[in-house]
Amino acid sequence: MGIEDIIKKENKVYSTPVLLDEVDMHYCPGCSHGVVHKLVAEVIHEMGLSDTTIGVSPVGCAVFAYNYIDVDWVEAAHGRAPAVATAIKRLWPEKTVFTYQGDGDMAAIGTAESIHAANRGENIVMIFVNNAIYGMTGGQMAPTTLLGQKTATTPYGRRVDLNGHPLEITNLMAILDGTCYVTRQAVHSPAAARKTKAALKKAFENALAGRGTSVVEVVSTCNSGWKMSPDKANEWMVENMFPKYPLGDLKG
Repeated sequence: MGIEDIIKKENKVYSTPVLLDEVDMHYCPGCSHGVVHKLVAEVIHEMGLSDTTIGVSPVGCAVFAYNYIDVDWVEAAHGRAPAVATAIKRLWPEKTVFTYQGDGDMAAIGTAESIHAANRGENIVMIFVNNAIYGMTGGQMAPTTLLGQKTATTPYGRRVDLNGHPLEITNLMAILDGTCYVTRQAVHSPAAARKTKAALKKAFENALAGRGTSVVEVVSTCNSGWKMSPDKANEWMVENMFPKYPLGDLKG
């Protein structure tokens, strides 16, 4: 993107964020990822971090995040984003480093990497998109799938005796000494999106100040995996997800 394009964007009352590439996204209509991408792009640009930020995107629905947000990216193996982010931040401490992870990534295959990076207090930001399902691979049960929730692998609903309890990974992060800020937000409404943007800004400020690990969970929808229309998915999330994963700051 040239300087003239950037000036044109910034002179508009409302436009695509400067760092959000104007390409078609692969996400399903109604998916929360696009809104989160927009907020991340806005925060990085407004904080003047465009040239010093490195994102780490692992496997999952957001595997192609590097196609959309115009900063430097590193692709990590499934679940290994926090380990990769740790290496990047230690090698280039002047960089601002963040991970972008789903619930299967942070709370399943990458649980150890995520928890130990946070426990060490690595000066990184972890953005955690929790839609309670494996959206990319066919709608299977995820660690955060609710009790009774139907998925491709729990067609009669998740059961404690067979599948265990939903894993509240963000609550675990909040009790670790290495985390300085842990919050749970959403993007289903303009007001919620504004709060999420403020949370992301605070997380990046913490990373710049070297305060430790910040975790921003975004409770999200997966209308394709949930087999609902976008508006019904938002309603279901409010009625079912929010009671289990209440919004607000957990730490800091």
